[in-house]
Amino acid sequence: MTSSSSSDCPSATTANILSLPLQQSQGSKAWRVFFTASFLVSVPVFFQAPIVRLFPKVSLLLTLFWVGLGWYLWERPQSRWWGDIILGFSWSWLAGSIYWGWLRSEPLIHLPIESIGLPFALWCIWRGWGKIGNFFYLGSLLGTAITDLYFYIVEVIPYWRELMTVDLDPALASPIFKAALTQVQTVWGISWAIVLVNILLAVSWWSLKKMELHWWAFAGAVLSTILVDSLFWIAAYFA
Repeated sequence: MTSSSSSDCPSATTANILSLPLQQSQGSKAWRVFFTASFLVSVPVFFQAPIVRLFPKVSLLLTLFWVGLGWYLWERPQSRWWGDIILGFSWSWLAGSIYWGWLRSEPLIHLPIESIGLPFALWCIWRGWGKIGNFFYLGSLLGTAITDLYFYIVEVIPYWRELMTVDLDPALASPIFKAALTQVQTVWGISWAIVLVNILLAVSWWSLKKMELHWWAFAGAVLSTILVDSLFWIAAYFA
């Protein structure tokens, strides 16, 4: 996988969109990369979740589908960036399949499992390969790390373990969700939520100020973490 300079570097004419330093010829493409990254972080989790819980081996094997699709698109110049970002997404899918399929009862190993593709991603970035997909993966990993950090800070990890032991049976899971929400809805929990959300927003905005497409993929992945976490807590509130 060799990232082409034409797909990852803007051209000459600058246009400011929302005070962002976009190039006219790359502006729409940058937004497509951003929204695709946001979509791949926020939407697939909802259809992967039932698959990985009921058929973890199927979810694991679907990684091959994503790799194959990504490689197919990568080989075609007109769809190269699509293939690039889907190849990066395949690392997140693989890690999610492994952890939520077999290891979900232990939060301590969540981040190490999610980091399974980190050495490869860093090596590819160092070599200048597949930057859009690898920066997408780094952005989603950073979002995961921030979320896990919040869970540790506000001490909801015990509720995580309890939820995994009841296998999300609605009758048994609801009181656990409520107890976790009580833990979050404190001055300590709300304060740290504000701090960490602002960190995610700042990192995303800093990335969007750059002109390279891979930074827009990174920003989309980081920013959509806020959406996913918000939906999770809304679902817990109404559980």
